[in-house]
Amino acid sequence: MDRLQDLENSSIYIIREAFFKFKNTALLWSVGKDSTALLWLIRKAFLGEVPVPVIHLDTGHKFAEIYKFRDRYAKAWDLKLIVEKNESAPKKDIDPSRDKFSCCTALKTDALKQAIKKHGFDALYLAIRRDEHGIRAKERFFSLRDAYFSWDYRHQPLELWGHYQTGIKEDQHVRIHPLLGWREIDVWQYIKREGIPVVDLYFSRNNLRFRSIGCECCCNPVDSGADSVDKIISELGTTRISERSGRAQDKESDYIMQKLRSLGYM
Repeated sequence: MDRLQDLENSSIYIIREAFFKFKNTALLWSVGKDSTALLWLIRKAFLGEVPVPVIHLDTGHKFAEIYKFRDRYAKAWDLKLIVEKNESAPKKDIDPSRDKFSCCTALKTDALKQAIKKHGFDALYLAIRRDEHGIRAKERFFSLRDAYFSWDYRHQPLELWGHYQTGIKEDQHVRIHPLLGWREIDVWQYIKREGIPVVDLYFSRNNLRFRSIGCECCCNPVDSGADSVDKIISELGTTRISERSGRAQDKESDYIMQKLRSLGYM
């Protein structure tokens, strides 16, 4: 069995296990390559169907290409799309040029909290990977969040022989991470193998492309001539540039990212 097939099988097992164990599960879809690959895996796990709602946290600052891609494939794949915005966010907290921590908390973390409370979700599929950021390397496949959405990264259960933490109390929920063991290059090789569509921001224009996409105000392209999936895969075999180097660096620091995630950030 090759690596991609092994990764796919493991992810589908986790997806199905979570669907069986929890009553009200949803997928968080950023429309980036990782969450779109996870959406594809969920479709494979359930024979072409997506039996859970798909949440998109709309900050109002996303690239136009993201909105276009989201609407196109939500229709093509018959998704139960929930677009969640934090309409009550104080204006003082949503200036990404001044304070990205407060902006992310208000427009992403608080919007997610509102969605979970509104719809009563007890589990969420997320497409984070351990190799993406040092703080995410601390995660588990099944990761508990308490009633205040806090993540206790210091006290997490062992995950041995396919046994995961599935018992939760009222007001708690679990984050499910089926792609946790994947690498960036694995995702791109899987995209190639499966023919998964992705937002064209990932492909080079005028020798610039995005390695990671999100809010337009917080993302910058990197120098690259990779204008196809094959060229991206080839580039990843030699590059020394980190995947999230184009993200706003104040938000990407270990301290800020850990603080954000301990409060409920993705």
